[in-house]
Amino acid sequence: MKVYALVGKSGTGKSYQAMDLCRDRGIEAIIDDGLFIYKNNIVCGSSAKREPTKIGAIKAALFTNDIRRAEAVRNIRETDPRNILILGTSDGMVVKIAQRLDLPEISEMIHIEDITTVDQREEAFKQRNYQGKHVVPVPAAQLKRQFSGYFMDPLRIFRGWGKNKDDVSEKAVVRPTYSYLGNYFISEKVISDIVEYIANDDPEVKEIKKIVTEKRLEELHIRLLCVFGEETVIPRAAAALQKECVKGIEKMTSFNVERLNIEVREMA
Repeated sequence: MKVYALVGKSGTGKSYQAMDLCRDRGIEAIIDDGLFIYKNNIVCGSSAKREPTKIGAIKAALFTNDIRRAEAVRNIRETDPRNILILGTSDGMVVKIAQRLDLPEISEMIHIEDITTVDQREEAFKQRNYQGKHVVPVPAAQLKRQFSGYFMDPLRIFRGWGKNKDDVSEKAVVRPTYSYLGNYFISEKVISDIVEYIANDDPEVKEIKKIVTEKRLEELHIRLLCVFGEETVIPRAAAALQKECVKGIEKMTSFNVERLNIEVREMA
């Protein structure tokens, strides 16, 4: 296995550049902020960007937790990528990560200054420090569970036009808990209000009896008790309502809806 490293100070655009660097060099896997990513998919790990403090984020990125370290080592061995890219803020940090994960010695150390311009690094710095935006080098859908309830958007990068117009890579933009912009909270009542609004807009729903929500660390469980009209084809109507509720909640709150059960109590 050949090991590469991409080194640069925090906020200089390492994660943004990582996927393109991997594409250009044929690198199959990435170690970034506590995540093991293989061929654009998160195999294991918990993103350091989910940690409540910067110190916690650094510890996560260094795999100081022995359980997470062992999980990463096992998955890297099982996946057995031909090559891997480690991201870090210093030469010493990437060497330490390689050692923690039992990887071979780093064969090529790439610095962010080698592959970006001053303007690109300044723009990345502004995005990080003035808007609290962090890039994770995987599609947003891959982070749906890990960043449930966080601000998260896909960032689609078009590499070319004409013959290459379909050559697109997608990264995710998140705002970590420790961002200087502070925390935000979405109450369970807000979730219930969204479900109620969508259900009331459904002509098949005659009455809403009760809405129960349960927020967990990485997911949201919802139970909707309602009354449908007498002529309603229940399986079809319930499935459609379920789909619309999940779509509305995830769009408006970024919460990952793991389960939304609809209980039909009456026909009216």
